[in-house]
Amino acid sequence: MSESAPLNGVKVIELGTMYAAPTAGRMLRDFGADVLKVEDPTTGDYARQWIPQKDGLSLGFSRLNAGKRSVGIDLRNPEGRELVKRLIADADVVVESFRPGRLESWGLGPAELHEINPGLVIARVSGFGQTGPNRLLPGFGTVAETASGFANVNGWPDSPPTSPPFGFADSIAGLSAAMGVSMALFNRSRTGEGEVVDVALYEPLMFIVGDMFLKYTALGEIQQRIGNSTGAASPRGIYESADGKFLSIAASNQAIATRLFAAMGRAEVIEDPRYATNAARLEHNDEVQAMVIDWCKSLPREEILETLEKFEVVCAPVNDAADVVADPHFRERTLVEITGNEILQNTLMPGPVLHMGGYDGPIYDGVPTVGEHTREVLTSRLNLDDGELTRLADAGVIAG
Repeated sequence: MSESAPLNGVKVIELGTMYAAPTAGRMLRDFGADVLKVEDPTTGDYARQWIPQKDGLSLGFSRLNAGKRSVGIDLRNPEGRELVKRLIADADVVVESFRPGRLESWGLGPAELHEINPGLVIARVSGFGQTGPNRLLPGFGTVAETASGFANVNGWPDSPPTSPPFGFADSIAGLSAAMGVSMALFNRSRTGEGEVVDVALYEPLMFIVGDMFLKYTALGEIQQRIGNSTGAASPRGIYESADGKFLSIAASNQAIATRLFAAMGRAEVIEDPRYATNAARLEHNDEVQAMVIDWCKSLPREEILETLEKFEVVCAPVNDAADVVADPHFRERTLVEITGNEILQNTLMPGPVLHMGGYDGPIYDGVPTVGEHTREVLTSRLNLDDGELTRLADAGVIAG
């Protein structure tokens, strides 16, 4: 890892599985942290079973764990827990995603870990958080997406509540956990003390849809599904062009709306009292949308996009995966390769979620097999010799 990486030298122990906690681990690894992924020595992280797969390798697991080091240790075994404690004694961060109370039952709760390492930052990701009446309930992303209120407002008025076809809640919870870790590390630099970062899967998502709660508590209105509109600006949405392709247009302020009508050859519309302000346009949104729909259906998508860009209207094509991969902007700035793995040659995935001056970003070198780095790590960090490693492996405490 580059010495210019902002988290260079930070040691992370990842005890999380599946999605959210490994996302946090990947965010930290993206910016220089050395992430040791502690997995069951036999089965590994269940995410290794996710589909799609290529030649037995899960693509989703690869995206979240490329470049990490895998250490196979059985946390259900007392000797395994002692090994993890010894690793944690020299670590900066622990990221975990067990149900609240599980680590405490194993003697690995924050109180015990801070006795070993007072400066340790512990990020805990769970379905409903470490406090509150629901804290012991199990929770995955789908539960967070429904419990938070997101699914109820996602979709069209005549469709049922809809969850996204990807790990939305898990992803933003992982991002939030990484942000919390970064803040805790900054605070530790001033105080020398560690911290517990408590992330519930639903809370970052609830923040994103937060206006609906203000609307209810202030106005008594329950937000309903409204399709591609936000209910806050008009015109805005996804539109079909004459050649059957789709694009988005967001005239989310007055100046852009004015330019959009001009681009459509309808500059006079903005003078009509029914459409002169955003509030008026929202009152007559069906009519405004009909204008935009009809205009888009009269032209091919490329011509629409060229016209809108000329008039500086915010717009974009609705891309599929092939469109994104072919786009030179995304190829230059966003998409990266996983190296060091023959199965994934020429496979692209999104790289870091932000860019920092003076740091070129990570290299995603290899996807670890279960316990691939166990001996390397336990030898270098805990000074275990070959005899002890063999004994532990024979006993099933660590990966063989």
